[in-house]
Amino acid sequence: MKTEQLIRTFVEYFEERGHRRITGSTLLPPPGDPILFITAGMHPLTEYLEGRPHPLGGRLVNVQRCLRTTDLEEVGDTTHLTVFEMLGTWSLGDYEGRASLDWGYGLLTEGLGIDPGLLHATVHGGDERTGPDTASQRLWQERGVPVELTGEDNWWSNGPVGPCGPDSEVFLWTGDTPPISTPTRDDRWVEVWNHVMMRHRRLPDGSLVPLPQRNIDTGLGVERLASLLQGGSSVFDCDVFDPWRRHVPSLWPLDEPSLRLVMDHLRSAVVVIGDGVRPAGTGRGYVLRRLLRRVLTVLWRDDPSRSLGDLPDEPVTHALDHFRQRRDTADVRRVLLEEEHRFGRLLRRGQQVLARPRFRGPLSDEDLHYLHDTHGLPRDLVLTILRRE
Repeated sequence: MKTEQLIRTFVEYFEERGHRRITGSTLLPPPGDPILFITAGMHPLTEYLEGRPHPLGGRLVNVQRCLRTTDLEEVGDTTHLTVFEMLGTWSLGDYEGRASLDWGYGLLTEGLGIDPGLLHATVHGGDERTGPDTASQRLWQERGVPVELTGEDNWWSNGPVGPCGPDSEVFLWTGDTPPISTPTRDDRWVEVWNHVMMRHRRLPDGSLVPLPQRNIDTGLGVERLASLLQGGSSVFDCDVFDPWRRHVPSLWPLDEPSLRLVMDHLRSAVVVIGDGVRPAGTGRGYVLRRLLRRVLTVLWRDDPSRSLGDLPDEPVTHALDHFRQRRDTADVRRVLLEEEHRFGRLLRRGQQVLARPRFRGPLSDEDLHYLHDTHGLPRDLVLTILRRE
């Protein structure tokens, strides 16, 4: 099943069950929102989850692009991406968790054709704040899906304060043997869908109070499930990475983890640029700059002559088209090359500074602060130079 077909199947399934499709936003949050990028499909809906009526009603479905820097060091494995798409459904005070899980089970097994024997669920087992989620546990048992009870692993929140609640996660077996063990004990169980029973608000003191309404918030990662449905061994094997797989390995021979990092970070950078962000020393622009510098650090590690200018148009255009962005491909490529040249100049200047006798040997925090404040060399750049030498 191609990615576009997966998205269409998901949306139509929930539209048939009374959900109205809402337009996913860009990666950028609304003005005044303190976060840098949208990290979850629920974020643009926070005010509605907290009680404000939504103009389209209490059942919603959408496709939202997200960016997460918390997993940046994990990129290069089989499941993590920096920019990705999230399929989401919401009940704003309408139905409860059992209905959400039952529909989820139906979509996975009937709509997408997944063998029920390859599914496992986890459920919040209760703690000092709330009791166990027995309703979700019973639903899974009725469907014949094994259940594992956990604590913090099945409690969802979008930060230290705000909406939160117990969740039930659905896992798919990816091993080459019949399913064994449980999701917390065997990483061949891959999480594909999270159903959050968003009933509480966490206050600054850590206490919980009920939300004005009992909500359901679900999220399913498009690329992760698409890769599994397409028989891939990693998220980089799904069809949205086909243009990158065709061009990058022959252009820049790399080991597999490095190849994945380069494909992910370049694709993510294209999408961030497509949403109007430009490289900068702070905020969103610094996230973009960091992505590109990580790419260039990997590329130049083996061959300093490598250039982003060698990348063909196809992967860039494909990413912009897939994320429905109207940015000109040539404009995106210009931003990439300008940042490459800027980073190259910084590296050369940094190498000259670090060659001074004062900086021979291990650097202290005082040295790093001095290099940043006096010479404009950020800590990560200094460490990059030292690793190259």
